Amino acid sequence: MTIPKKISEQLVKKLVELKDTSELMLDLAYSALLLNSKELAEEVEELEEHVDDLHTEFELLALRSGFSPKESKDFLGLIRLGVVTEAIADAAAQIAEVVLRGIKPHPILKMVIEEADETVTRVQVAENSPLVGKTLREAEIPEKTGMWVLVIRRGNKWIRPRPNTKIQAGDIIIASGYAEGEEDLTKLATAQI
Repeated sequence: MTIPKKISEQLVKKLVELKDTSELMLDLAYSALLLNSKELAEEVEELEEHVDDLHTEFELLALRSGFSPKESKDFLGLIRLGVVTEAIADAAAQIAEVVLRGIKPHPILKMVIEEADETVTRVQVAENSPLVGKTLREAEIPEKTGMWVLVIRRGNKWIRPRPNTKIQAGDIIIASGYAEGEEDLTKLATAQI
């Protein structure tokens, strides 16, 4: 029995989402640690729960795919990839937990945090924001604020920023950059220009 194309495509899509989400979690976890940001650490914690759900969906889809005994070796490899991506997500959550538990950073890391000009901010896009309906390229957030979008949270989805990603009202933008740009981004997103 050959696996239907639709199921194969769904498996690939789920595995890509698992991989991308675990990579995003690592980026956010390291940023949370380096910037001592509880906001980012909380996002990582929520993402970890999301990855658990994604992984379960992926495994169930693989089990329902009806592959033949000959195809089972190939699927075993896919299932193992899913397990590895979930392990990466768990490791990212452990990194973020250090920040959430309030564990004091190593003295050298503390000096780096204090000396850094960089910050991370989280802001919700208002309905009347000039960002609504624009792609990230069109919005020119880095040029206008000095802040770089790390991720856009839209409901229960975390979207990796791409130039053609459209911004919607209600989106939560998580960005990093120079501290001076935080206020500019907040004004832009909340239409307080």
